[in-house]
Amino acid sequence: MKNVINLSPLYHRAENIVAIETLNTLENRSFIKKFGGVKWSQTHKTFYFSHSEDRLNQFISYCIAAKYFVNYKQFYKKQTKASETSTNTTSKAIISTKDYYKQLPLHSKQTLKGFIGFLRGKRLSESTIKSYGYFVLRFIHLLKDKDIETWNNRDIDNFMTHVVAAENYSISSHRQCVSAIKYLSVYCNLPDFDATDYNRPKKSKYLPTVLSDQEILNLIQVTRNLKHRTVIALLYSGGLRIGELLSLKVNDIDFSRNIIHVKQAKGRKDRIVSLSERIKPLLHNYIHTYSPKKLLIEGRDSTAYTPSSVRAFLYRSCKLARIYKKVTPHTLRHSYATHMLENGVDIRYIQELLGHSKPETTMIYTHVAQKDLHKIQNPLDTAIERITNSSNKHKKVSISRY
Repeated sequence: MKNVINLSPLYHRAENIVAIETLNTLENRSFIKKFGGVKWSQTHKTFYFSHSEDRLNQFISYCIAAKYFVNYKQFYKKQTKASETSTNTTSKAIISTKDYYKQLPLHSKQTLKGFIGFLRGKRLSESTIKSYGYFVLRFIHLLKDKDIETWNNRDIDNFMTHVVAAENYSISSHRQCVSAIKYLSVYCNLPDFDATDYNRPKKSKYLPTVLSDQEILNLIQVTRNLKHRTVIALLYSGGLRIGELLSLKVNDIDFSRNIIHVKQAKGRKDRIVSLSERIKPLLHNYIHTYSPKKLLIEGRDSTAYTPSSVRAFLYRSCKLARIYKKVTPHTLRHSYATHMLENGVDIRYIQELLGHSKPETTMIYTHVAQKDLHKIQNPLDTAIERITNSSNKHKKVSISRY
């Protein structure tokens, strides 16, 4: 049906959200975007908004007024007991962060607020504070009926079992959770509650997706919008993180010295990256056309451009370029590093250009670089070549019987 909208609970970026699913038409997309606070998730390929009872009811009323049929049964399904539910099918809690907080007694709320202030005193980034704060909120919520002075390490084990494992959090989220609890134990300073030696699960190791130089060129060429083409070219040619690109100011580009000044990036570090000669005409054209006032890449009314917007047009450009790999803005950074390594650039220089604190982080690109791998002959090719050469008639050998 054209006018059906399905709503379902989802967990995304350390918060509970409402995923919106409907027929992918221009009319439906435009209607959903007009509801305040709706965002696009490139990870889940869906529109969504932060979950709370009020927001959910507002969106349902908004849809009904426009004569859409709304299916929101997923929010009222009877919850099965943890012991009756397989860990493979258990979904994350659908209670919103605000609801968890509202259910806390006053002394627990004060503990949480004090902990957030403690993290800010450590000068952690706001995104880290948000992630750590969520997990500590869940931990305090689980123990809301227990006196804080009696917390112990067994409570940590119970939390990992009944929340983190039961709700099937990813390994990276589990590691974040352990880090948050470590900070909490330092903040509380209780004799029986010490997470200093609590082990994080082993980090999953994935090789990054890398595009070929031809795929990069095709991707830039098929992107017709001038701003979008400039963003893609900058992400690749500078090896920039998406946050670094969107924080660039116009005066951070030094055309005379061919450099881009990346300020206060990850780890609060400044660094210099080279500006491609081939991108300079494109940049001049973009600046002349759009006349950005402060930030180099701006949205409407000189507002900050959003990462979700970049992911959205990058996805469309990949389809036009017939690139079927899973490509994100960070894929262009991976490609930049890998191509430089294949071109013979020393790994130490690549580390500096990427802004990595540890050389081990940069070393992953040695596993995907093709600089010397193409010289290694495949054993199947070697076998066929050897059999062909040893044949008296030098008859060409094929892997097909016919």
